Amino acid sequence: MTHAELTAIAAAVVGAAQRQLPPAIRPLARAVPVHYERTPAADVLAEGFPADILGLFTGSAHGQELAHDNPAPAHILLYVDNLWDYAEDDVAIFRDETRLTYLHELGHYFGWDEDELTARGLE
Repeated sequence: MTHAELTAIAAAVVGAAQRQLPPAIRPLARAVPVHYERTPAADVLAEGFPADILGLFTGSAHGQELAHDNPAPAHILLYVDNLWDYAEDDVAIFRDETRLTYLHELGHYFGWDEDELTARGLE
């Protein structure tokens, strides 16, 4: 499967996940840009993240934007080649894991830590 095909599938999955969110948080979720990359960049790996990471939230969490002198804009990175490898070339698993990874990273935007994400089934 090509990168363009994987990206198209992932973008459709993210759009569907956003439409299923509660109406009160849907606009907040849609305001966080999602970037689809093949794999993590060298700077991400230099920060200590594993090469097979599936997604990453970066920037200021919702409500924390003004807590910093120079807040970084929030965005979510989804690593489609890593998601595809994780899914072992199975489109259904790729879709499921893309959805879970997106919601996990969105949870970080809402300020949830790993324990809170696990409690919500987003580990």
